[in-house]
Amino acid sequence: MMRKGRGGAPGGRGRPRRTPARPAARPPAAKGAAPVAPEEPRVFRLGAIPGATPGKWIDRWRERRAHVPLELVPLTVSGQRDALLAGEVDAALVRLPIDDADLHVIPLYTEEAVVVASADSALTAVEELEPQDLAGEVLIVPHDDVLGPIPLPGTQAPRFDAPETTADAIATVATGVGVVVVPMSLARLHHRRDVAHRPLRGAPTSTVALAWPVARDTPDVQTFVGIVRGRTAHSSRG
Repeated sequence: MMRKGRGGAPGGRGRPRRTPARPAARPPAAKGAAPVAPEEPRVFRLGAIPGATPGKWIDRWRERRAHVPLELVPLTVSGQRDALLAGEVDAALVRLPIDDADLHVIPLYTEEAVVVASADSALTAVEELEPQDLAGEVLIVPHDDVLGPIPLPGTQAPRFDAPETTADAIATVATGVGVVVVPMSLARLHHRRDVAHRPLRGAPTSTVALAWPVARDTPDVQTFVGIVRGRTAHSSRG
């Protein structure tokens, strides 16, 4: 005769039956609560002058605000302020000095000036140049120069019209004619195998800053400001 185990199960020990857990009931929505409106589709337009390198900040933006595409807009130094005030960009990496009326401006970093010369120039024999080392050299100053007048006694003015751009000036230097003095980032931007650059001691520096219009201090702008300042996604503004 078959014996029944405890709990009524034949031939074994009985096991208590488990009652399936019921999912917790969701709390009812508050009466009269307005639904959260979805964000309007938009693009964050970031202006950048030649030589600016916003790559790491753009990567962080895409991690933090993937739903808002970022468009990088090239700017000239001469047109950087107009682009901001005309609404062509939401914020911009600009080169100082800039008229800050109606603008917020945060200096970011300062670049040293370098001398760009042909690769076979005697000037490249040293690691750093003094102003007097340029005596007798033809000093080329392009129309888009950003450093302003530099006192370099003994240098000569070219006997040809000034090039329109820094790229044109460096192309001229590559032929063995003259030298040009530019911020380090522009020397790297327009680097060629037939030119080299060396730091120029005592030359003026150039500062890159973040600027945006006072009238359009939007949440997107403040997010980018926070990224540039190193704030995390959970940091408070400040």
